[in-house]
Amino acid sequence: QVQVVEPGGGSVQAGESLRLSCTAPGFTMKTCGMDWYRQGAGKQREWVGTTNNGHTTYADSVKGRFTISRDEAKDTVFLQMNSLKPGDTAMYSCKNWCSNSWGQGTQVTVSS
Repeated sequence: QVQVVEPGGGSVQAGESLRLSCTAPGFTMKTCGMDWYRQGAGKQREWVGTTNNGHTTYADSVKGRFTISRDEAKDTVFLQMNSLKPGDTAMYSCKNWCSNSWGQGTQVTVSS
């Protein structure tokens, strides 16, 4: 499951922050790399960032604004999104490297 954990749900004003969670199970007794993706309406799916072995990388479009963290025991990743822009409006989801499985997507809408 993916959850919007901020009180405002998936709709925020530009400049505000939002924190998402997403669970995509891999294999028992193994920690796997995980990715965040997003897809805006009428747009192609875009890679947002990756966490693997304690290291994170990000797309240029979100670098410096978004931060990925994780709960390894739960196959859950979090996406802290700061300084949100209308261009961040998209469906967000995560993927587990080992199982190639996707978590449930959630809509984020940023209004100006």
